[in-house]
Amino acid sequence: MHPRNLVAPLALVLLIFLAWRSWGWPGIVAGTGAGLLWLLLHFNRLMSVMKKAADQPIGTVASAVMLNARLKPRVNLLHVVAMTRSLGEQISPAGQEPEVYRWRDGSDSSVVCEFEGGRLARWQLLRPETPAEGPSGES
Repeated sequence: MHPRNLVAPLALVLLIFLAWRSWGWPGIVAGTGAGLLWLLLHFNRLMSVMKKAADQPIGTVASAVMLNARLKPRVNLLHVVAMTRSLGEQISPAGQEPEVYRWRDGSDSSVVCEFEGGRLARWQLLRPETPAEGPSGES
């Protein structure tokens, strides 16, 4: 388990403890309510992203070049799914690190993303090869 996963629960426990020390039982209720509101906001965001992604084919994106330009290191998979509005096509075997996903556009360009620990580690833009053109203007 990554220490980052412990930050939110520890912050919630600290919030409830400090609220209890300041206001007693009403503070516990207020702190618990604040934590529940925070959880509901994150759940609502997750559901809205997944609802938008469900309407698109798996692994498609409007423009692979624009996705490549907008990606940043260390963003989580949910953030990338929100940007693409599509679930990625999983290339790596399920449950194996790093997780590798691919998004393609209409011109067969694609972006391959590697996630380590749920965070974007590397990505690569792949473009289809164009056939070599002959000399122009010859008759």
